[in-house]
Amino acid sequence: MGTDPAIAPLIEGLPLTAAAFIVTVYGDVVMPRGEVLWMGSLIRLCGQIGISENLVRTAVSRLVAAGRLEGERAGRRSFYRLAPAARAEFLQAAHQLYAPGRGARGWLILHAPGLSDEESRRHRLARMGGDVWIGPDRDEPLPTGALVFRAATPDDVATLPAMAGFWDIPGLGARYQALLDRFRPLAGRVAAGDLPGGAEALMARLLLVHVYRGVLLRDPGLPEGALPEGWPGKAARGLFRDLYRALSPAAEAEIGATLEGEDAPLPGATPQTRARLMALG
Repeated sequence: MGTDPAIAPLIEGLPLTAAAFIVTVYGDVVMPRGEVLWMGSLIRLCGQIGISENLVRTAVSRLVAAGRLEGERAGRRSFYRLAPAARAEFLQAAHQLYAPGRGARGWLILHAPGLSDEESRRHRLARMGGDVWIGPDRDEPLPTGALVFRAATPDDVATLPAMAGFWDIPGLGARYQALLDRFRPLAGRVAAGDLPGGAEALMARLLLVHVYRGVLLRDPGLPEGALPEGWPGKAARGLFRDLYRALSPAAEAEIGATLEGEDAPLPGATPQTRARLMALG
């Protein structure tokens, strides 16, 4: 199956791997609907953006080997569910995506020998030097075994931009701006009442989540005073919220009509999906 022409502008020039997109599918579609998806449904979804069946099967095998998915069979059909070890990570990412951001209560300074780059990205920390790391205090889970010091935000907000220098803020801002440039034409179309239907709405929503997630999970969530004037992250959040909500009715109808779980078609809406929409504000 080739790329759907209707969503081709959304993937033009977008680095897109099978494994990363499958993670997006499980996080947005599968997790709030029982956590199990038939392989045939996954192949069909990925085919709409030009990811071949062979690439999907290879990526799923690697996700199983990495402990992110677990496979099971029913007759000749293969199904994959979230592995327990991955569930907490998916839930944390979902909270960042769909729930309003919480303001930082201060700052964390951590002494964390052996902290990997992957862990530091997951916890949105920046290296100050050696084994010492910094991040805003958002009362979120912290690396196991780290020695943690909590510090108040300075009264003089003029010092905040210097603290932001531990992160690549210009690079992060460029990624947010690229998201806005990619999805604003679709947002304008939706605002004018031209709503995508069916498969196009679902794929557009998945790509929106995929791109926004890729930026958001790198964003340390610094206080506003630490960010440059005209920070595009705020506009990106608004675009994500409004476009996700607008696309969801048609996307969820498509999910209920075309995707299969372990025992039956996936439901279009569940209490969990409704809670996500409410949390978006």
